[in-house]
Amino acid sequence: MTSILLEERAQGVLRLILNRPEARNALSIELMMEIVEALGRAAEEREARVVVIAGAGPAFCAGHDLRELRLDPRRETYQRIFALCSELMLAIVRLPKPVIAEVQGVATAAGCQLVATCDLAVAAEEARFATPGVNIGLFCSTPMVALTRAVGRKAAMQMLLTGELIDAATAHSLGLVNRVVPRARLREAVDALAWQIAAKSAFTVKIGKEAFYRQAELDLAAAYRYAAEVMTTNMLAEDAGEGIDAFLEKRVPVWHDR
Repeated sequence: MTSILLEERAQGVLRLILNRPEARNALSIELMMEIVEALGRAAEEREARVVVIAGAGPAFCAGHDLRELRLDPRRETYQRIFALCSELMLAIVRLPKPVIAEVQGVATAAGCQLVATCDLAVAAEEARFATPGVNIGLFCSTPMVALTRAVGRKAAMQMLLTGELIDAATAHSLGLVNRVVPRARLREAVDALAWQIAAKSAFTVKIGKEAFYRQAELDLAAAYRYAAEVMTTNMLAEDAGEGIDAFLEKRVPVWHDR
């Protein structure tokens, strides 16, 4: 049987490919568990400096598997599924390495949540995004958490209340994705971004990602206190010394990731 989650590795980049094209890469329980496990391994894999999440076939991810949701309509089942989805999103945020969404086709409901959760996102021009749960009587409450942290409140509320698809250009203007490129150049653009980040000190990137999400939840004064302490700790790291010396000596730094 073909795996529902494919893994590719090249030049410091781990690409996780959702491989349920016949189901538009819907997030089944099994697929979510496999992604969580793969992210856990990636956290310990020194060679994997950046993670890319992509989708096989014409869609990126159509959200939860609705057929699976109707197989066992009990509260315990739904609690398990949505808790697992939350675990997946938190695993992305807590991974000490950047995660980039490579988006082609549609990213809807929990698929849109996945894009909003990733640290960065690059979309093909024909990509479309929506939180359409309201159309089937199921408000996208868990996707709402990531969406409202990625775009403005008014834009998020319009997407959530109307369920309408927005195009890639609109997603870019709202801050849901970082860049929009022709479909033929999507992988090239994602690789270029991933390799650019992979060339940095993994230790510094780890510190920065953790600090980014933590300070965002603090009030302004607390955020500055926290960030100043992070900067102090970072400054004492070997890679900070190497980076500054390399800059002053006009040479390429040699990172030791510590």
